Amino acid sequence: MSTYLKKPSPYTTVSLIVLLPLTLILCFTFLLPLSAYFRNPLATAMATTTSACVGTTAGAVRAAPAAAAVDDVGDGVGSQRPAPAELMSVLVGVHTMPGKHSRRHLIRMAYALQQQTTPALRAAARVDVRFVLCSRPMPPEHRAFVALEARAYGDVLVLDCAENAEDGKTYTYFASLPAMLGSGSGSGGGGGRPYDYVMKVDDDTFLRLDALVETLRSAPREDMYCGVGLPFHDREFPPFMLGMGYLLSWDLVEWIATSDMVRREAKGVEDLTTGKWLNMGHKAKNRVNIFPRMYDYKSAKAEDFLENTIGVHQLKQDIRWAHTLEHFNVTRLEPSSKLHNF
Repeated sequence: MSTYLKKPSPYTTVSLIVLLPLTLILCFTFLLPLSAYFRNPLATAMATTTSACVGTTAGAVRAAPAAAAVDDVGDGVGSQRPAPAELMSVLVGVHTMPGKHSRRHLIRMAYALQQQTTPALRAAARVDVRFVLCSRPMPPEHRAFVALEARAYGDVLVLDCAENAEDGKTYTYFASLPAMLGSGSGSGGGGGRPYDYVMKVDDDTFLRLDALVETLRSAPREDMYCGVGLPFHDREFPPFMLGMGYLLSWDLVEWIATSDMVRREAKGVEDLTTGKWLNMGHKAKNRVNIFPRMYDYKSAKAEDFLENTIGVHQLKQDIRWAHTLEHFNVTRLEPSSKLHNF
């Protein structure tokens, strides 16, 4: 009489020895992530996409913790993997308004692509791009969409201020950073600084990050103020830098956060006011004037863009962004791509 309890053949034993470990590997590889996906599809998808597309790209867009809300979006700033101590670190704060969702997404893509496709930039510096908003006023629909961006990308910084360039937003931005980032935490900059430099830039300015970083490589990392100086003829020690985009070394950011004089002088035309703080406080003895490498948009003609451009300002219309991005090859598709037909 036949039975199913026969003694297993040597081939069956060998098969079990080979297949059992393989089965366990497949289980851990596919089934466990799949169960995590069913528990929280958005968080799992965002984490997977970030890992696969960003990799070790310094400062690129990343997924925020799933529990982040609009009131807590500052927690994600500067929290990428620690950079080597010798790697330069720059925080680029793009000052914008809550309702400009599409413009932020355009800027987000433009900077993320630069960092992903420029190995020399990744090797030279960690550049974190953050969008700086004020919480007042913020209608319910903007609050919801900003919270959605914060959860998806982790690059939105909401400050307790009024959304007005002359009502102290720039002061609040600089003054909030030491407490927000935990000055001395050693999260990237040399000497325990979260960043070597902090930049304020308008949302109608396009930066070529590799050109910016290359310029900063030879700049002082203490008591430093960098931008397009005005008046233009004062090349060595301009009294202030134009608001299209300027940088301060981290020690100056810490000084702004603790200075009673600066707090009293917080309001006013923001770029003039920033220069006034530094002049009144006898600060920023190192001033780096990048004129004329950051300039206003003129036209789509190639001759109206400088070869050594750091930034282009006055990109208030989408068509100006298109001209600028095309000129600097940011929109170039790979020749092998089969996903386009134009």
